[in-house]
Amino acid sequence: MRVLFVSSEVASLAKTGGLADVALALPKALHELGIEIAVVMPKYRAVNGKAEMAEVARFSVPIAGEEKECIAYQGTLPNSEVPIYFVSHDPYFDRPELYGEGSEYEDALERFAFFSRASLELCDALGWYPDIIHANDWHAALIPAYLADRVAPALGQPKTLLTIHNLGYQGVSAWDKAYVTELSPEALIPYQQGNRINLLKGGILGVDLINAVSPTYAKEILVEGAGLESELQARADSIFGVINGVDVDVWNPKTDAQLWATYDQSDLRGKAQNKKLLQQELGLNVDPSVPVFSVISRLADQKGFDIIMQAFDRMMEQGIQFVLLGTGAAEYEEFFTEAQGRYPGRVASMITFSEQWAHRIEASADVFLMPSHYEPCGLNQLYSLLYGTVPLVRATGGLKDTVFELDLLADTGNGFLFEERSAEAFLDTVSRAVDVYSHQPEAWNRMLKRGMSADLSWGSSAKQYQALYQRLMC
Repeated sequence: MRVLFVSSEVASLAKTGGLADVALALPKALHELGIEIAVVMPKYRAVNGKAEMAEVARFSVPIAGEEKECIAYQGTLPNSEVPIYFVSHDPYFDRPELYGEGSEYEDALERFAFFSRASLELCDALGWYPDIIHANDWHAALIPAYLADRVAPALGQPKTLLTIHNLGYQGVSAWDKAYVTELSPEALIPYQQGNRINLLKGGILGVDLINAVSPTYAKEILVEGAGLESELQARADSIFGVINGVDVDVWNPKTDAQLWATYDQSDLRGKAQNKKLLQQELGLNVDPSVPVFSVISRLADQKGFDIIMQAFDRMMEQGIQFVLLGTGAAEYEEFFTEAQGRYPGRVASMITFSEQWAHRIEASADVFLMPSHYEPCGLNQLYSLLYGTVPLVRATGGLKDTVFELDLLADTGNGFLFEERSAEAFLDTVSRAVDVYSHQPEAWNRMLKRGMSADLSWGSSAKQYQALYQRLMC
């Protein structure tokens, strides 16, 4: 079985979110199951110097009324034998950012039409023909249309799977720009949404199978589908949910070189050492008895920052410390910057993103907050579980599938959940967490060890993707 895995980003090469983590780890796990898989992504400026690669093909791609030269390079996914191909056209991808500077690049449709078509033309150029094309998110959602138009005839009609990582991003442009795709009118029909072209809409209607990145999210999007409810309901029998895994080569507190001290569930002294050094480095009061609450996230409405803002002062009244790492909406950046000034020694706001600090915070904090309005899967709650940092989350999407409420009587559960989208429900849950942390330390330690001992690797999830591939081949 041959699979082409098409992703607009891959972690350690170019990353803005969880899609990149999946695109690095899942192909490696599928390769270990014996699947012949190759990855393709754009050759962004961000990739330069991060991977060894060699030119393997040159060909032209008709986009926006012109023949655009594509230079394709081959490398390997980091720490694996999986081949990765980079499709290059500098006017599209040699830019400071992956998707936009402040706002999305105006030629987003043109850029990712090129990427989708070039991914197919690449197979022709290499003489490597997949049985399945696994497209990810809107950036690759034109692939079924290009297959329908037989732009690479030797490919035939491979089966297609579309993974929806976040339905909130759909690849929408004005309909009068649709011509840049060079698709036939018939192939474009599923993509029309009034006076707009919606790439994810057409992809949903055009692929053979669809999956969302958690079972709960797969159900939720049939009801709250960000304007695509009717299309998703029409494909309900073809939609599956597969939870993301964790790349334990990267996220493992026992071997993580990014940490001040490594540790495992049998010896948590390293976690205590990380907490002490985090407090020192970030100017927090050094006190092992104070619970450190943390957030690592894009500062976006989806992530529930409105809830945190409304609850913030009352949350701080409970004697906690708070650490934040992330960038995003100016409103939230300003709020958390000011909060650090209002709570000296108790709040540290890092308005940036750093992979090293992400690892250090996961290892050092006691609680990780994810009060998301919706969360397709979420990865940070999984990292938190593995690092002995207790997740406190809203019960939605993948959070509901992976975090289970602490039951002190049954001695079960690995975190804290709340249902209602409100500051009050959030604060009640914070109070529960602080109470257990402060007054029942043995129960707390058993809870975090349950999280650390869970198998959250990609092994199980990869087998579910393998089953979807086998379903496609039947």
